[in-house]
Amino acid sequence: MITIKRLARMATVTVIAGTVGGAAVLAAQAMAARARSYAKPDMRLAMRSSVGAVGKPPMRLVLLGDATALGVGVDRVADTVGGQLAALLAEGTAGRRVELSSVAVAGSRSADLATQVARALVGPAPDVAVILVGTNDVTHVGRGSDAAEYLGSACRRLRDAGIPVVVGTCPDFGALRAFAPPLRQLLGWRSRSVARQQAVAAAAAGAVVVDLAARTGAVFRADAGTLCHDGFHPSADGYRVWAHALLPAVEEAAAVRGFLH
Repeated sequence: MITIKRLARMATVTVIAGTVGGAAVLAAQAMAARARSYAKPDMRLAMRSSVGAVGKPPMRLVLLGDATALGVGVDRVADTVGGQLAALLAEGTAGRRVELSSVAVAGSRSADLATQVARALVGPAPDVAVILVGTNDVTHVGRGSDAAEYLGSACRRLRDAGIPVVVGTCPDFGALRAFAPPLRQLLGWRSRSVARQQAVAAAAAGAVVVDLAARTGAVFRADAGTLCHDGFHPSADGYRVWAHALLPAVEEAAAVRGFLH
């Protein structure tokens, strides 16, 4: 007969073996994820562009953040989240022209936003700033609270300059096909934690917050076409989904500046 003590010993060994085995699986999956071929940044995506009616007063829209704010995964500015937002705004602002620019840098973490804010404030001030950041905070070791603090500081500097800010929080890593389970689930949990902390910090700094995971995660989980070939960065369709999710908040910010009536 198996004694209680032996059962406890067996359970302990099983848990330890499961933990070690699980850690080995996660380590192997992380190595495989690092070895994948990912879409490369194209600096042409950071070029300024104008969308909408010629000769009308411009509304200056600037994007800050990481590869998703730049538009990695697509080849045309028009297909980036910024380009698609600009097109939607131009269509809905009584013929206004939208002047789009981006100071986003692929690979950026929230700690890198300070430099981007400084660049965004050079020259004519933006009328609306959109920040998309967090993916690299999820994949790198570090505290989500620190990343949120950097984001809050960036929002506060822009708001102090009189610029309305819209923050799209960290997307749903549980939808990214670049990672296999259980690594995908683990990163999904971490992305949700980062997003929650971002939302608190950004709102406290006066930004309008858009929960991208809550608003678009189900679409990305259901449709592989929302991701580009690397299974990590959005495709043109994915950026379009994000643009529509961000649009009401950006329109609200534009209204504050007198662009929407």
